[in-house]
Amino acid sequence: MTSLSPTMAGIRRRGGRARSYLELTKPRIIELLLVTTVPTMFVAKGGVPPLGLIALTLLGGALAAGGANAINMVVDRDIDRVMHRTRHRPLVTGEVTPVAALMFAVALEVAAFAELWAWVNVLSAVLALSATLFYVFVYTLWLKRTSSQNIVIGGAAGAVPVLVGWSAVTGTLGWAPLVLFGIIFIWTPPHFWALAIRFREDYRDAGIPMLPAVATIERTAVEIIVYSVALVAVTLVLTPVAHMGVVYTTAAAVLGMLFLVSAVRLFRDATPRAAIALFRYSITYLTLLFIAMAADVVLRWH
Repeated sequence: MTSLSPTMAGIRRRGGRARSYLELTKPRIIELLLVTTVPTMFVAKGGVPPLGLIALTLLGGALAAGGANAINMVVDRDIDRVMHRTRHRPLVTGEVTPVAALMFAVALEVAAFAELWAWVNVLSAVLALSATLFYVFVYTLWLKRTSSQNIVIGGAAGAVPVLVGWSAVTGTLGWAPLVLFGIIFIWTPPHFWALAIRFREDYRDAGIPMLPAVATIERTAVEIIVYSVALVAVTLVLTPVAHMGVVYTTAAAVLGMLFLVSAVRLFRDATPRAAIALFRYSITYLTLLFIAMAADVVLRWH
């Protein structure tokens, strides 16, 4: 077998290092956050926002979320070492050192704040930074290891991107973005608890009091049903508050009922398989719900 030349070997190493740093940002989580930001900007504009503004808002949001996720990995590296689904993360394997990861995270946050302030507006920059501070200090450093309601309160950080998207277009906030915030806030616990059911033994081993780790699957399913009902209600409240049309309202009702059906199914079949099915649907649900928002606005705009 032919060995790699020193140049090719160096390229391979740099490529592997780049992938490790990218993994620190948790790209899949960032994708979901951005999926909610763009439709929010359509609703705020009442039509199609300038493409340049969308791109700049997404860039700042991605940098801010990536930095927050990297700090989370630095803080939680002891937990990640214990849990099966996270033991291959770069800080656990030693591909990236904690100091390097923290410097990388801070650089992303500084870049996010500067980019949003310079090219979007100050309010969006402050909101993005506040989400990071809340995620790191309230959720990661405090609630995650001390309360079974950790994701309920801590999930507020993941709802801030809709505020960033709205303020990027309007420069202000109001009732409509607060309802959008509420949708993400209420969606987060059933979404995350469904995944946590699948990995509840990991959370127990790591000493993390995530609800499925300290309660039965049936008890967790009841909580998920309660949040599902509230979620459907809040999504429908958006219609009068943001003056949404029939496309969004119909989608919210149908998608919400399917969410509730999945939650009830989990209660009846209290198994990790049913939980993962709900988790996967929750991602589809949020994506389609926000696509319906944008479609509703665009169809009525024309």
